[in-house]
Amino acid sequence: MPSYKLNRAAEDIKRELAVIIRELKDPRISPLLSIVKADVSSDLSYAKIYVSAMDGLESSKKSVEGLKSASGFIRRELTNVLKMRKAPELKFIADDSIAHSAELNKIINDLVKPEE
Repeated sequence: MPSYKLNRAAEDIKRELAVIIRELKDPRISPLLSIVKADVSSDLSYAKIYVSAMDGLESSKKSVEGLKSASGFIRRELTNVLKMRKAPELKFIADDSIAHSAELNKIINDLVKPEE
């Protein structure tokens, strides 16, 4: 399968997962959770989903536990919405990229303020 189809499938999965995650009522899942990246295997049978929370890495790890327990529901909803023949097996991975970028943004803003 050409890479543009894989990229399109990964972006579709990423977009729809963001909507599905907002519907989940698990208290472990942070309301400030974002999907950073989706890596899909070439046969669309596996997908690694990188999630990050503004609260930090610990909140992301708790959210991953909640997402793992709801993975069956998420796969079913994903299959229905994207009209896929087979839903990919989802592996959620905690990431701290959003908290890290917010920290870098704060440092840059602190450096710019003294010059003004």
